Amino acid sequence: MALTLPRWPAAKSLAKPSERSTHERLQATLRKSDEVLSPRMLRKVLTALEAVIDARVSEVEGGRRAHAVALDYLAADPGERRDYWALMSEHFAADAETLKAARDQHQAAVGTPEEGQAEMRLRRALVSPRMRLLQRFAVEPEGMRFLVDLRADLLPHLKADQRLLALDAELEHLFSTWFDVAFLELRRIDWDSPASLIEKLIRYEAVHDIKSWDDVKNRLDHIDRRCYGFFHPRLPNEPLIFVEVALVDRISDGITPLLDETATPLQPAKATTAIFYSISNTQAGLRGVSFGDSLIKRVVETLQAELPRLKVFATLSPIPGFRGWLVKNAATLVPLLDEKRANELGRLIGSLPPTAERLLAAVEAPGSLADPKSPLRHWLTQCAAEYLGRAMTDGKPVDPVARFHLGNGARVERLNWGGDPSSKGQKQSWGLMVNYLYDLKRLDKHRAWLANGRVAVSGDIEGLYFKS
Repeated sequence: MALTLPRWPAAKSLAKPSERSTHERLQATLRKSDEVLSPRMLRKVLTALEAVIDARVSEVEGGRRAHAVALDYLAADPGERRDYWALMSEHFAADAETLKAARDQHQAAVGTPEEGQAEMRLRRALVSPRMRLLQRFAVEPEGMRFLVDLRADLLPHLKADQRLLALDAELEHLFSTWFDVAFLELRRIDWDSPASLIEKLIRYEAVHDIKSWDDVKNRLDHIDRRCYGFFHPRLPNEPLIFVEVALVDRISDGITPLLDETATPLQPAKATTAIFYSISNTQAGLRGVSFGDSLIKRVVETLQAELPRLKVFATLSPIPGFRGWLVKNAATLVPLLDEKRANELGRLIGSLPPTAERLLAAVEAPGSLADPKSPLRHWLTQCAAEYLGRAMTDGKPVDPVARFHLGNGARVERLNWGGDPSSKGQKQSWGLMVNYLYDLKRLDKHRAWLANGRVAVSGDIEGLYFKS
């Protein structure tokens, strides 16, 4: 039986976790009303989990036992699964006394000839039984798929039950090793790929929904289109992340021409620019495991080898957090307007000086942004530049897409009004899109700037900033 978790409709609406720990529940006779598994069933599951890492059995036998536990887990409902998570979290931690002793010995040995041995003992002490348990699940061919799906189910419940954080942390740690880019294969996905793989592409596309088979054929089969994905040997027919690329003769300012099924293809030999217009992660269970940076680098290398005339590599990206951010922060931006611009906007909206409430209401009025010279339109563009180039939290850009590309060393190159006229684009950013430019000679320099709190932007973007 394949270890693929069914999608339970109620998985994200579980009742509050039990106030009793599993240690307390195992000692009880009866279960309370807020608990799912009875003490007897809880003991049965714990015994099965402990048998997986029995020191007397081989890795193969341990993997077989883990497979049996996984099958029971698959048959469990969402509440029962949470009890499995709780047992894994609370009963398979590293031994506290052993760990403390190893830390004390290492601290005492620092700077002495015994430091190396002390470090080895500390490393061994840090390897928890939970880590060995999870490794045993991965022995079976379907085990990796099972663990990735298990973490996808677990993630929505971490805020409600922080007792599960240890299990999540060790899953993320293992995945960061198992899914290191050194073990991933870059593969082109085209119209000749298996239908099952193309169907997954349609399902996972997270930026611009694929509306039909003609749409996906346009993205995969035209001579000026490419799609690449990273694949793992244990998930051979499942892209972990994929990027869609358009080969063009200039940096694109809107998504509509790129998705136009009737457009005349550009001969690849004439292309000078590669536009990354959609990047989608596919596995929720791999959250926190980053391979987007490496994907773009590998795709750039592949395209350069195939098409030496390509010189410019850029994105056409959404700005998903802009509207929500502006609604919250407009009041802090209005005082930054110079007197001329403030008076112009004030007269337009009937409020001198202009207020955040009136401005936000005005940009929602039908037709208010149609005129390219509209002061409201210019104000929104200025606010978008502030958002992308200056809005930071914990030293990182607020916008998730900006955080990804700027973290890779790109720079904010250009804002495009009406770049995404879809309802989704309007809802996210009033239709604004942004180009991030990957200047291959300056990626490291831009990353260093970001580490010091400075976002790399073009002169055009910098010129849109409010003058503080």
